[in-house]
Amino acid sequence: MKKSTQKRFAPKMKIKKGDKVVVIAGAYRDRSKVVEVLEVLPDTNRAIVEEVNIRKKHQKPTQDSPGGIVEIAAPIHLSNLMLVDPKTGEPTRIGRMKDGDNKLKRFSKKSGEIID
Repeated sequence: MKKSTQKRFAPKMKIKKGDKVVVIAGAYRDRSKVVEVLEVLPDTNRAIVEEVNIRKKHQKPTQDSPGGIVEIAAPIHLSNLMLVDPKTGEPTRIGRMKDGDNKLKRFSKKSGEIID
């Protein structure tokens, strides 16, 4: 029998597009610098973050662009990012709890503030 490579379920993402995060590990580690998430790639557990992991790409000229060396942001693993607490501005872990409408909301474990 052939095994399927498909996952059973998609994991819940703790970080979403537009969140304010700090890089806690890797070459761009700086806990004082708060940056924004531009895109989240759930299938690879990575995110594209502004001003982090910038790569140079050599691009041929087309009708639209002149070409040359272009700087693009490469994805960084979610384990190297930590969400910023909206109340204190410090890095925090994230929990989930149900609100009055039985919907899951993310909250900061440091201050208890709801994140959204």
